[in-house]
Amino acid sequence: MDDGDRGVATRVLNDGKIGRFCVEDVVLDNGHEVRFEVLYHPGAAAVLPLLGDDHVLLLRQYRHPIRSWLWEIPAGKLDPGEEAADCALRELEEETGYRAAVLEPLGSVRTAPGFTDELIHLYVARDLRPGRLGRGPGEQIEMHELHRDQLLAMIESGEINDAKTLAALFRYFLRGGNEIGRGRRLG
Repeated sequence: MDDGDRGVATRVLNDGKIGRFCVEDVVLDNGHEVRFEVLYHPGAAAVLPLLGDDHVLLLRQYRHPIRSWLWEIPAGKLDPGEEAADCALRELEEETGYRAAVLEPLGSVRTAPGFTDELIHLYVARDLRPGRLGRGPGEQIEMHELHRDQLLAMIESGEINDAKTLAALFRYFLRGGNEIGRGRRLG
């Protein structure tokens, strides 16, 4: 049991592709009984693909739940038993058609802890080379090469508003751009 609650009665509403949706009746440490709707998620990985010193590859992807297009970095759900770095590399290749020679960790972020336990592991991919594109039928994706100055302007204007993408760009820029220096050469 996690800190902050003493009793949990869980009812599973759906155990689906994205995760397990539950309703939980909880007695908090403060004595209050509350009901939470929770999505238990297997976790995910996202990767910021670098094209040279000053350019990033971003995706513009249609997202049905918001009925709109988002600027995003490649990302996806972890498969059972899959390591986050392997997921990041898989998603990079499937969504962009590129493979990375260097993968650098950027930490991880909680997406929406008010209703889900999802944790997204963030990475930077460098030294990209052609791979095999493998998008699914439900993925509508455009690829765009953007300069660092364009990214900053899009962040400032609110055009980029995807949380994982903002977190990855923020952490990347905080660490001095392309001089992170903790990458591991692959293959």
